[in-house]
Amino acid sequence: MDRFEYIDARLFEGENYLKRDKNVKIYDGEDKTQFTDGEVVLTTHRILWGKPGDIPKGLTCLALHLYYVFCLEEESGGVFGLGGPKRIILHLGPALPGKRPGPAVVSPFHFVKFSFKDGIDPAFYKALTEAVAAKAWERTSTAVSPVSAGSPSSSHKPIVPVNSKMRSGIVGIERSIEEQHRATDESITVAFKDLTKLMEKAKEMVAISKNISTKIREKQGDISEDDTIRFKSYLMSLGIDDPVTRDAFRSDSEYYMGLAQQISDMMVAVLMDCGGIMSLADVWCRVNRARGLELISPEDLLNACKLLQTIGAPMSLRKFPSGACVLQLNSNRDEEVAKTTSNLLEENGFLTPEKLSQIASVSVLLARERLFTTERLGFACRDESIEGLAFYPNRFLNA
Repeated sequence: MDRFEYIDARLFEGENYLKRDKNVKIYDGEDKTQFTDGEVVLTTHRILWGKPGDIPKGLTCLALHLYYVFCLEEESGGVFGLGGPKRIILHLGPALPGKRPGPAVVSPFHFVKFSFKDGIDPAFYKALTEAVAAKAWERTSTAVSPVSAGSPSSSHKPIVPVNSKMRSGIVGIERSIEEQHRATDESITVAFKDLTKLMEKAKEMVAISKNISTKIREKQGDISEDDTIRFKSYLMSLGIDDPVTRDAFRSDSEYYMGLAQQISDMMVAVLMDCGGIMSLADVWCRVNRARGLELISPEDLLNACKLLQTIGAPMSLRKFPSGACVLQLNSNRDEEVAKTTSNLLEENGFLTPEKLSQIASVSVLLARERLFTTERLGFACRDESIEGLAFYPNRFLNA
């Protein structure tokens, strides 16, 4: 986008309108821009883009001189290239010094795309190809005042291309390649700066691990609760050393099997700490936090959890009658959960899902399912009223 200029939509002397189209969007290389749903006008010298109705009125618009274009092509749209071409790719020479201000000072790309919502008009593409090949701007030898379409001359001065032959052809391509090399060198420099920051962060993590080891040796197992919480937070930040990725497997089934094994290894200790059960949403957050940048989708997690029983994992995926999905240790049987919950009901007189959530340190969703399970096994009675949902001990058992 650094080749575009902001100008008023007036023609140079000797410049003529060729074609126009609507519902056109501009891409800076592969990146989307704010310039969408506009009208594009092709002249013998430039491509003008503006909001519908602005260009005929001579209002400010974007302009791209055709002498920047050394190659153009169509890009097909739709699935597998079906549906006909919808974009025109313009490969551009480097931005020239002294050009008028535009939407970007510098751009990492050396091409732009014009995306046509209704598909490319063959007549427009043909006219653009012929205008680039004709090079009408090379026949403009002196600076003249621009002329508005059907209006008197103005005091605005056009930008006349200097040595325009160097902006196209072999020299233009060589300059474009040189600019690309320079942009690549800058990207490599930035990458090494990021690598330095990563190494500094790694040093901090090594210092943390040494601190943990020292405290364990000094206290010989006598570690306070605050230290335990801090150590757990350190370990969670370390994440998984070698996360399973789809690229390492030949098929989706093998990938899901490997992912299931890694989830099993990681979640055993976590489930034991939280009472043997955790909602699938919380599992997804825990797993992705440990994987760092190698994130997985909820669908991948669900497919992997369905295979936990197949690989003999100590946990399995469970779906409650309400539709809630959880990951549960195989040792966490409903009878034991109901008995524990029944004891809490006896101690507290009654429980709501919110109150049990606070007592058992679980989510409200899981607390609700625990109470329903206890009721289903006959250890609790439910009371639903305008005050909400509450569960009481089943007094009929002792009657």
